[in-house]
Amino acid sequence: MQIFDGVMPPLCEALSKREYSTLTPVQESVLDPDLLDSDLLVSSQTGSGKTVAFGLAMAPTILGEKEIFELNGPPVAIVIAPTRELALQVKTELSWLYKLTKASIVSCVGGMDMRTEQRALRGNAHIVVGTPGRLKDHIERGSLNLENIKGLVLDEADEMLDMGFRDDLEFILETTPTERRTLMFSATVPKPIVSLAKRYQRDAVRISTKGEGKQHADIDYFAYSVTAKNRESAIANVLRYYDAKNALVFCGTRAAVNDMTSRFNSRGFSVVALSGELSQKERTNALQALRNGNARVCIATDVAARGLDLPNLELVVHADIPRSGQILLHRSGRTGRAGRRGVTALMVTKNARRRTEILFQHTKIKAKWLEPPTKEQILSRDNERIVEHQLFQDDVRQEDLSVVQRILETHSAEKIAAAFVRSCRIGEVIPSDNTADSADLPSRRQGHVKGDDSKHTFQAGAWFVLSSGRKDGVEARWLLPMLCRVGKLNHGEVGKILINSDQTRVEISKDAESRFLKAIGPDCNLEKGIKISPTNETARRRPNFEGSRGRGRDNNRSGRSAKSQVNRYPEREDNVVELSEYKPINSDKINSKSKKKKLAIKQKKSKSRTASIKKKPRTTFEKRKRNSPKR
Repeated sequence: MQIFDGVMPPLCEALSKREYSTLTPVQESVLDPDLLDSDLLVSSQTGSGKTVAFGLAMAPTILGEKEIFELNGPPVAIVIAPTRELALQVKTELSWLYKLTKASIVSCVGGMDMRTEQRALRGNAHIVVGTPGRLKDHIERGSLNLENIKGLVLDEADEMLDMGFRDDLEFILETTPTERRTLMFSATVPKPIVSLAKRYQRDAVRISTKGEGKQHADIDYFAYSVTAKNRESAIANVLRYYDAKNALVFCGTRAAVNDMTSRFNSRGFSVVALSGELSQKERTNALQALRNGNARVCIATDVAARGLDLPNLELVVHADIPRSGQILLHRSGRTGRAGRRGVTALMVTKNARRRTEILFQHTKIKAKWLEPPTKEQILSRDNERIVEHQLFQDDVRQEDLSVVQRILETHSAEKIAAAFVRSCRIGEVIPSDNTADSADLPSRRQGHVKGDDSKHTFQAGAWFVLSSGRKDGVEARWLLPMLCRVGKLNHGEVGKILINSDQTRVEISKDAESRFLKAIGPDCNLEKGIKISPTNETARRRPNFEGSRGRGRDNNRSGRSAKSQVNRYPEREDNVVELSEYKPINSDKINSKSKKKKLAIKQKKSKSRTASIKKKPRTTFEKRKRNSPKR
């Protein structure tokens, strides 16, 4: 068993089982014998091992002379983290670190069942890890007893203040015993953190490790010049070029995360999303998918920028430029951890170049400016990876020799190598052409002649069938932009859109058919999980749906157009939209007419009511009163 100075024996054994040979600078700093009972204010760069550091530091405080916790007892330590993911990750780290001490560690985070947490707290909880809001709720409800708290840790304290948790933190700090030991860990120490430390810590010792607020030494930064139109293709090519085991793509908003997740799923990437609008279960499942290899790319907001540790994270992509240098460092700090090198790529448009250069200056980051990887560069990199494949480094197993010999006798070396190459290429995402998003799109006015009486020059093409229909929520207002975006089309190259209850048919111009097939790829996937496939119908007529009650323009004997039929019979399963006939609805005009109509009806009813009151026959009393002589 490896012996570490200042570390209690049960924790030493846990570190040895985790194959720790040395401690990081921040871990060694907090174990200084002179600081055994002191409050600490610690700042260190991301990926420096702060979680294990405060776990080692608070062990003598909460255990004392003992090496094992008592079976039953109130909480003796509390750890506060800014996000659910970080709190759960801290619980995981402390669980293996304190396993031999028989410690019971309970998490209290938003999005989880409150009653389950209450039962755990009433049972046996030595260390409580939670988010500020949920911990405050438990204290107010009386389910969390803080009378015996000896150690309190604030992890990522600067982030908690930035997220607006100051009131909750002050409530918790004022509720805990004043003689506690308080450890405050933060990536940076701005003035609000200093003020908080002066108020709630006792002569805190300031510890700052080398590298605070500076570029991470194990991260290579690359800035890619892109246009707004080819940004998505550039991100896809960067992911393919580096072929990272795990990659994080940061977006500025939740909507951008959802949109990009859908798009990259349709491209063939194994993608998960991570944002604040997801439930805790969904967020946990997303992280688990990354850790077990079921997904390789995570598209996230800044909720993933703090504290998350993915062991195989090799690449961080900034789809949207961060608002500040600190956010840039925190995002990028998810990679290049524990001695492994990482790559950070920034997608920089022309308008954002100056702002990006200022961020690099403030954070002292030395980044290389490049053009996005081309299709040829990616394929060349793929070939290198195949030649250097890990399988070639392994020795031939004795039990496989007979099969190997038989293959060599049956097939030539060229065939064997070709089979191996094909197997390596299975599941590979086809690289994008960096100009495909814009250059391949014809102009919207292409084919339109000024003064031409025709509304467009649509050429009869092929019909395509989609796997979703009206019951799945398909609407032309979002389907048309999706077809143009994914299929590299413009509006004039899309003909009729026929929406049935369980499927949809779309007409694509003859000139755009081949480009559309190439864009959707062999899998024929659109967004939102919709599949599309060509049909054998090429005539400029409405295809018949099985079981449909409506008729198309070409086979309508009554002489009515398809459009008039759809408007007259909205309950029909078929909904035909033809772009040449489409006119935007003036909702203001409709609302105005509707209001006038309602007002007229109301006035008519009022007049009718007044008339009926006037015509109402008089009562006997009123008649007598009227006929009685005046005095």
